[in-house]
Amino acid sequence: MRITTSLLLKRTKQLTDETYPIYVRCTLDGQRIELSTGIYVDIKNWDEVKRSVNTKDPNARVLNSQLLKIVGKVNEAYNQLEALGEDFDIHAIKEKLTGNAQHYLMQFFEKVLCSIKSKVGHGYSYGTFKHYKSTCGRLKKFIKYKYGSEDFIIRKVDYDFINSFDTYLKVEYSVMPITTNKYHKQLKKVLMDAVAMGMIDKNPYVNFKLKTYQTNRNYLTLQEVKAIEDKEISIKRIGIVRDIFVFACYTGMSYTDIYNLSQNHLVLGNDGEKWIIIDRGKTGVRCRVPLLPKAEDVLNRYNDYPSNSSTGKLLPVNSNQKMNAYLKEIADICNISKKLTMHVARHTFATSITLEKGVPIETVSKMLGHNSIKTTQIYGRIVDAKISRDMRDLRSKLTQ
Repeated sequence: MRITTSLLLKRTKQLTDETYPIYVRCTLDGQRIELSTGIYVDIKNWDEVKRSVNTKDPNARVLNSQLLKIVGKVNEAYNQLEALGEDFDIHAIKEKLTGNAQHYLMQFFEKVLCSIKSKVGHGYSYGTFKHYKSTCGRLKKFIKYKYGSEDFIIRKVDYDFINSFDTYLKVEYSVMPITTNKYHKQLKKVLMDAVAMGMIDKNPYVNFKLKTYQTNRNYLTLQEVKAIEDKEISIKRIGIVRDIFVFACYTGMSYTDIYNLSQNHLVLGNDGEKWIIIDRGKTGVRCRVPLLPKAEDVLNRYNDYPSNSSTGKLLPVNSNQKMNAYLKEIADICNISKKLTMHVARHTFATSITLEKGVPIETVSKMLGHNSIKTTQIYGRIVDAKISRDMRDLRSKLTQ
C-alpha cells in the first residue's frame, strides 16, 4: 500500500499574528501522522478545496512550491524505506524525515537497569535491581525466540507483543501467574519511562489488563514455632540459622533488614522497653517493632559472637540462599512439612504472633513497614479463614 499525503491548515493553532500553520498529513496502512511544514498563512489566503495557498497571498507561488517539495520529501522517504525491502510503518517515515533515531526496547531497558543499579541504597534495594535484571533477561530471550532478533523497536511494542510475552513466560518457562505479573509490572514501568521521554506516545499496557490473584501466604502455627525453638540441634551452623529464623518470627523483619541490623537500630522507647527502629531496605518505610522477650533472648545469645564485633551486626546472618537451604534441613529435623523460608517467618509474625492474638491490623501494618494497609489485609484474610475453620469445628461439636 502506498503512502497518501494531504496538506491542511491547523485552525486550532492560531499564532499571535493571526496566521495558522500548514501541516502535511501522511497516511499508511491505516496509521496517520501530521508534520509541521514550518509555513504559516492567513486563513483567508488558504484554499480548502485545492489544499494550497491562494493568489490573495503575494507569496503564493513560492509557498506552494515549498509545500510541493515537502510532499516530495515524504514520498522520497517512503520510496527509500521500501527499497530496503524491510517492514516499516508511518513512524519510520517520520523518524527519517525529522532525523530522530530509532529507539530500541532492550537498549532502553539496559539504561533503566543501570540507573536502578546506581540508586541501590538510595531509594532502590538490591532485590529490586535483581528483579528488573531478571525481567530484562527473560525479555531478551523472548525477543530472540519470537522475532529472531537481539532487540525490538520500542514503538512497535503493542498488545500482541505483550500478550505473546505473557504466553511465552507461562508456556516456555512455566512461570506462575503471580510471578508473571511481576515481570509485566516491571516492563510496564520501563515503558512508562519511555512515554515520559517521548519515545512512544502511550503505554501499550493501557489495553492489556493484568489479572489479580489472591496469594496464599505460608506461615507457621505457634505450636510449630515452639517445636523449632525447643529442638535440640547439635550442628552449629543449623543452630544459628534456627535462632535467626525464630528472631524473624517474633519481629516480622525481612532477611535484608535482619542482615543489616546493628546496635544503632536498638532504641529505648518512651515505655521503657527496647524497640527496633529500622528503615526497610525494600521500601525505605520506617518500621517500629517492640522487642519481644523471645527475640531479645536470641540477640543476647549472640552478644559476643566473633563475627559481630568485626561487622557491627547483631546477628551472624548467612546469604539468603544458604539460610533457606539450612531452613530446609531444619524443617526435616523438626518434622514440619511446610517449606521454610525467611519470608515464612515474616508471615508467621503477621498471623500467629500478632493478628491471631488480637493485635489490631493497623498496628501490625506499622510494624511490618507496609506502605498500605491493603497489603496487611492479606494476612487478615488468612486469619478469617482460620476463624471460619474453627467455627465449622465448633458447629460440628455442637450438633453431636
